[in-house]
Amino acid sequence: MALPGAASGAAATVASGRTVDRANVALFGTLAAGWWDPEGPSRLLHRINPVRLSFLRARAAAHFGRPASRRHALVGLAALDVGCGGGLVSEPLARMGARVVGLDASGEAIAVARDHARLAGLSIDYREGEAETLAETMPHAFDLLTCFEVIEHVADVPLFLGALHRLLKPGGLLVFSTPNRTGLSHAVMITGAERLLRALPRGAHDWSRFLTPAELARHLERAGFDLGPIEGLSWRPGRGFHLSDDLRVNYFGSAVARERSS
Repeated sequence: MALPGAASGAAATVASGRTVDRANVALFGTLAAGWWDPEGPSRLLHRINPVRLSFLRARAAAHFGRPASRRHALVGLAALDVGCGGGLVSEPLARMGARVVGLDASGEAIAVARDHARLAGLSIDYREGEAETLAETMPHAFDLLTCFEVIEHVADVPLFLGALHRLLKPGGLLVFSTPNRTGLSHAVMITGAERLLRALPRGAHDWSRFLTPAELARHLERAGFDLGPIEGLSWRPGRGFHLSDDLRVNYFGSAVARERSS
């Protein structure tokens, strides 16, 4: 079921905006064919995806007053997955009952996402484009917006977060994750995951673009959001990836869009 103003198929393309790093998008585009391979170039995303989905379900259920254990906990909600890639979060959102739009600047990733959703029998409105241009045609259209591992890739964070605010209804919920800018995050994500283990594409991240929680909190406040509690992502043998109070490498959070000024 498409949202108001939604397009479908190859025509679902959003005009070019100003927040996208084209070189970064091109890099991920070359890797799109292996997006759903759990041992491929996106294997680290596959490893952390259960944690992302657990956090998303818990925060969304609490915000919208739904039982988190309910299979279709998001039924009736309009959701936008920004930076959807091949659909690792978009598809679970649809299975939770939401009406989903998936947005990504990579046409190659969108093609993979559409094919995978079709084979899975899921109705998801995938669009190629950027948040600020989608906000021009679908303002205040969404109850829920997910933005996992995206903020660190955008070229203009204030513009990007302002677009997310315009896309959400007043009181709508943004759920996100992003790496912290610390010495440990550089060691883990750049030196370790990219260069040594090759669990992430080499050159996928610019450490100088990582935001500390305090920096992101200021950006969210200025964009019109009220930030909720933040949790960290950790790993240990025998348990794997899990949420913790250690924010040094990567952190998760949610924020509510405030009512817009008249």
